[in-house]
Amino acid sequence: MAMRIGHGYDVHRLVEGRRLVLGGVDIPFERGLLGHSDADVLLHAIADALLGAAALGDIGKLFPDSDAAFKDANSLILLERTAQYLYSEKGLRAVNIDATVVAQRPRLAPYIEEMRENIASACGLKIDQVSVKATTEEGLGFTGLGEGMAAHAVCLVGKD
Repeated sequence: MAMRIGHGYDVHRLVEGRRLVLGGVDIPFERGLLGHSDADVLLHAIADALLGAAALGDIGKLFPDSDAAFKDANSLILLERTAQYLYSEKGLRAVNIDATVVAQRPRLAPYIEEMRENIASACGLKIDQVSVKATTEEGLGFTGLGEGMAAHAVCLVGKD
């Protein structure tokens, strides 16, 4: 099997009046992430990692924010479409995904398993092929100050 590695990174600003969605999970919080879609920073980083592994660009190329069809789009659907695109364009499937959300607050541990289940389902994986972690930046930088959130993701893709 030909294997390829991809890395993704995304960041969004936290604002009033938006719901917080991470890994396809609605998380109770006083602010949400600003973006054209639902701004799910975790799923966007994963989509970028998958696309990068296949040398197919990034999420903005596949789902441009200039297209009204993606306004407030559910990023789980976008991730599922990304996984399908990898297969249709290059015959590649995700083998595993490892991702980290960087956020000072809220505490994300209670939501990690549901995030993993959502990602696995969208990408056609088993839950033990998906890792999601959360970390703070000890009050440093824009994430540490609570101005926004970021996510990193790496993935391995291969041909059947």
